[in-house]
Amino acid sequence: MASTFPLTLGAITAVLAGGIVACSADGAPLTLAEAGKSKAVIVVGEGASAPIRKAADELQKHIRKAAGAVLAVMAPDSVPPDAICVCVGPSRTADALFGPVDTASLGHDGIVMRTTAGGLLLTGRPPRGTLYAVYTFLEEIVGCRWWTSTESRIPQHQRLVVPDLDTAYAPALRSREAFYRDAFNGPFAARLKLNGHFMRIPAELGGRLRLIGWCHTFNRLIPPATYFEKHPEWFSEINGERKHERTQLCLTNLAMRAELTKNALEWIRKEADAGIISISQNDWGGRCECAACREVEEQEGSPSGLLVHFVNAVAADIGKEFPDILVETLAYQYTRQAPRHVRPRRNVVIRLCSIECSYAQPLESGSLNEKFRADIEAWSAISPQLYIWNYVTNFANCLLPHPNMRALGQDIRLFVKHKTLGLFEQGDAYTTTGDFVRMRAWVLAHLMWDPSRDQGALTREFMEGYYGPAAPYLLAYLELVHEAVAKTDIRLRCYMQDTSSWLPFESVNAATGLFNQAAVAVADRPELAARVERERLVLDHVWLKRYHALRRQAKRRDVDFLGPADPAAACKAWVELNREHGNTHYGEGRAFEPYAAALQRRFAPPGPPPEQCKGLDEEKWIDLQDSRFRLHGVGRWVEYVDDPASSNGSAVRMPGSHHQWAAQCEMPEELEPGQFWRCFVVARCEANAQTGVGIQMGIYDRAAKKGVADRSISIEESAGQDYRVFDLGTHELTDSKYFWVAPCMSPDDVKAVYVDRIFVIRADRP
Repeated sequence: MASTFPLTLGAITAVLAGGIVACSADGAPLTLAEAGKSKAVIVVGEGASAPIRKAADELQKHIRKAAGAVLAVMAPDSVPPDAICVCVGPSRTADALFGPVDTASLGHDGIVMRTTAGGLLLTGRPPRGTLYAVYTFLEEIVGCRWWTSTESRIPQHQRLVVPDLDTAYAPALRSREAFYRDAFNGPFAARLKLNGHFMRIPAELGGRLRLIGWCHTFNRLIPPATYFEKHPEWFSEINGERKHERTQLCLTNLAMRAELTKNALEWIRKEADAGIISISQNDWGGRCECAACREVEEQEGSPSGLLVHFVNAVAADIGKEFPDILVETLAYQYTRQAPRHVRPRRNVVIRLCSIECSYAQPLESGSLNEKFRADIEAWSAISPQLYIWNYVTNFANCLLPHPNMRALGQDIRLFVKHKTLGLFEQGDAYTTTGDFVRMRAWVLAHLMWDPSRDQGALTREFMEGYYGPAAPYLLAYLELVHEAVAKTDIRLRCYMQDTSSWLPFESVNAATGLFNQAAVAVADRPELAARVERERLVLDHVWLKRYHALRRQAKRRDVDFLGPADPAAACKAWVELNREHGNTHYGEGRAFEPYAAALQRRFAPPGPPPEQCKGLDEEKWIDLQDSRFRLHGVGRWVEYVDDPASSNGSAVRMPGSHHQWAAQCEMPEELEPGQFWRCFVVARCEANAQTGVGIQMGIYDRAAKKGVADRSISIEESAGQDYRVFDLGTHELTDSKYFWVAPCMSPDDVKAVYVDRIFVIRADRP
C-alpha cells in the first residue's frame, strides 16, 4: 500500500492476503485483532480532550467493524502489564513506550504514527491532530474508505496486524475547505481532514477554522442604511458624486476607518475564538474615485495598494487588543494585482481569488492564465500569510459537465509552492446532483491534505470503490469530456451557460454510449445502478438543453441520434429524479423549480409555422419559441404567462415600468458559420396611450461590444391583442450575438410587453 506521507521516517513493508502483516521494530508482529478476538487495548490519558476521546471511540468502532473485535478503552492505570497498547493522544503509557513527543512542533494539524514491540502510538497536535492520526491509520492501514457522509467501505480482516510505522507529518495547508454540500457534514469533514469555515465540525471533532464575517464585509461593517445620510463622504465617489448602492468605501477617510475598526472590534469580542476576521471589499465594483484614493492607487500601481494600506491600519489597531487575531482581505477582481510598494502587516492575510481564470488549463502553465501566475508570484513574495480562493465549479449551471479536473492537483501544488496556508476550493455546494460532486469533494480533500498524491490514482480509487463495475465507463466518460474541451481554445470559466462551445454532437453521442455501458455493468446491483443514474443526470441535462439543435445536427449529418425519443417525458423524469435527490438549486443563488419549469416548457407542442415560413424546408428556418429565451429578473422584470393569443399559448411578459433587456435569446446552436439569416420578432404591447414607443428590440454583439440591430416599435404598430411580426433585418448570426426585447419604462403609456417567439429564415448576404 502506498504511503501518503512525504515525511515518512519508516515504511509500510507488506500487504498480504487475509490481513496487513509486517513486523514491529523488534521483528515481532504487532497484532491488534485475530479471529474476532482483541489482542490490544486503547489507552487514553487522564483528562484527555474531547477530540482525543472521540478519536479513541472512532478507532474502537471501526476496528470492531473491520475485525470483529472490541478493543477496550482504558486509562493508563488500568492497562494490564502484558497488553499491546494503542496509545491515542499523550499519556504516561505513551511516554513510557515511545518517549515524549513534542506535538507542538509538528505544525498545524500534524500527526504521529509510530510502533514499538509493545504498542502503537497515534497522536498529533491539538486540537485535531490526534483525531487525524486515527483517521489516517484507519484509512491507510486498516483500509477504511468514507466515500460520502453516508456511504463507506470497511474491509474485513481475519487478522489485523500493524506494519512498522515511524511517521510524522503536518499538512502544508493549515486551512482546507472543499465547498461541497456533503462535506459540510461535521463527522465526514473530519474524516476527510477538512477544517474550513463552512465545515460544520463540532468541538468534539476539533472544531473548524472560522472566519468572522466570512467575506465581502464593507457594507456590513459600515452599513449604508446607518451611515450614508450623515456621512456620504465615507462612501465611494463615482463620477464626482458620493454613492452607496453597489459601491465601496472611501478608504482614505480616517473617520470612516475609525468607525469600521470600532465595529470590527465589537465583532471580535463576540467571537475571539475564531482567530481571523474579514475586512474585505463588497462583491462588486464601484471603488472610490476621489482625488485622495486615486493618488494612492497611482502611487501603488494597483487599487490593491490602497486596500492594503487601509487594512494594515485597521489590523494595527486590532492587534493592540487582539495580537493573535489575523485580519483577512481579498485580492479580488479590481484588487487582484499586487501593489508596488506597500506590504501586508504580519497579522494580515491576503486571499487571492482566481475568478477570471480558465479552468480547463493548469493555472501554472495554461496560456490563458498568465495574469494569475504573475499575481500569485507577486503576492507570495510580499505576503506573510497567503490564502487562495479557487473556483472549481460552474456557478451559472452546476448541473452541466464542467471538465476542469485534470488541473486540480497541479493547481494545489502551485498554491503550496507559493506559500499558501489556506485554500478554499469553492465547489458545487448548491446542488445534490452536480457533476460528480461526491468524487470531487473526496479527491480535493485528499489532495489538500497531501498535495503530493497522484490525482489520477485518487480518482480511479474513488470511481472503482464507489461505482464498482461501472467505473471503467465513467472514467472513459470523464476522459472524453476533458479531451473535448482540450481540443478547443475556449476559456472554461466558472460561469458557463451551456456546453455548445466545447462539447460537439459526436462527443455527446459517445458520452451517452459510455453511460449506457455503465448502466448495463451494474444493472444487477441496485445501489450502484442508482448512483450511475444520478451521475447521468448531468449528461441528460445536456440533451435537454440542446435537444433541438442536436436533433437537427444528427439529421443534417445522417448519423444516429442517441438523445431521448420523447424529450417531454425525458424532461419530466429528469426533473422528478432531481427532486428525489433533494435538489433545490441548479446554480449559485439559482432556484431549481423555476428552472425546471422553464426547461419543461421547451418541450410543449410548438405553435404553427409563421406565415413567412410555411412551405419552407426545416433547414431553411429556425423557430425560437419563448421557452428558449433567457429571462433576467424573473418575477420582477419578466415572467412566463399563458396567452391564448400567442402561437403556442405561452408568452413572455414584461411590465412597462422598466427598460431592462429582460427577455434575451442566444443564437441557436443549429446555425452554421458564414450563414446569413433574416430575423423576426413576434411581439405585442398592452397600451394605455395611442402614441409613443411601445417596444424596443435588437441584436447585440458581445465580441464587438455593440448593437448590430436596434429597433423602436411604436404603440400604433404593436398595441392590441394580436401579435405582430417585426423585421430586424438580415445578419450573419454568430454565437457572440443575442436577441433582446425590452419595454420602454413608460408605465403610463404601456402596461406590458409580450413576446411570443423569434424566428429566422436563411437569406443571401445583404
